[in-house]
Amino acid sequence: MSSTEPPHHHEPMSWRRRVALVVAAFVAIVAAGWVTAAVRTLQGGGDGVSAMGPGDLPPIPDLPGVGVVAIPDSFAGLSGALRFRALSAAEALAVPGFVRVHGERAIRTPGVYAERRPADSSTFSLIVERPFGAKRGELLNGYRLGRWPAERAIMARNYFNPAGFVEVTPDNVALPLSPHFTLGDFLTHDQRAVWPKYVVLEEKLIDKLELVLADLRAHGIPTRHVVVLSGFRAPYYNDRGVGEGMARGSRHQFGDAADIIVDDDDDGRMDDLNGDGRLDVRDTGPIADAIARVERAHPALVGGLGTYQATGPSGPFAHVDVRGTSARWESGWWRGRS
Repeated sequence: MSSTEPPHHHEPMSWRRRVALVVAAFVAIVAAGWVTAAVRTLQGGGDGVSAMGPGDLPPIPDLPGVGVVAIPDSFAGLSGALRFRALSAAEALAVPGFVRVHGERAIRTPGVYAERRPADSSTFSLIVERPFGAKRGELLNGYRLGRWPAERAIMARNYFNPAGFVEVTPDNVALPLSPHFTLGDFLTHDQRAVWPKYVVLEEKLIDKLELVLADLRAHGIPTRHVVVLSGFRAPYYNDRGVGEGMARGSRHQFGDAADIIVDDDDDGRMDDLNGDGRLDVRDTGPIADAIARVERAHPALVGGLGTYQATGPSGPFAHVDVRGTSARWESGWWRGRS
């Protein structure tokens, strides 16, 4: 059924009116530009480049409010020992209260946001990452990272490029990640004079390590001091072939692997964990047993275990990762995989 309402006839717009509208639109655009520049200046971003995006993106007003950030219990991990969470911008936006407390600009400003957990008054760090896309070639802000395997060829899902990087500065390098580990423990061992540095961190790795240490303590092995011999290794460093485990697909590049020793007496060497009076690769046995028990109890943390003979003054060590599939090897030689 058609409408019987008579059609409307519009008078053609005059040339003067068209010009007036164009001028008004231009004035509005210019005014908006001045407001944008003023906001950036007030926020300390007068160079026109946002913290995480190109300079032509409009800034989001930084309007922090009053309130608290609700840290989900799951952020503490299966061990209950985690004191940090690395977040992309989208993940930070989803944390209850984060934007209300820190302002919307915080979701794209890399850094550490310390929160107080009301339950036990402990400090929990929310770390907003710098996205992977901010890397230019091999470099990110002058820090050399290299190219990940998936930048060179099609790779399996657990070898995809990392989502982002934790930015490490002299001010946060000692940040506690858990009772036994700090942010600096996982840095690539190079470019010592370059700041900021960048690291890929996987919470599940630190969670698994804390569970393994708790298991060792439950079996009578003291673990007050643990040393990470190698944590995150940037691809360019990994490609240099320095030390053990420098495979092109090394899990160290993805932030989910660590080479560790238990050094409770703090002498810089692996302890005599099996109590036989000798220091050799058999001292990694108790660590391997603990990892097996943890993986049985928590299948989500399944991964690789490599046991290595001494390659330096620190003695034998164990490689631990959370790749998602079980893998076992000794001194670099595969023993089996499931």
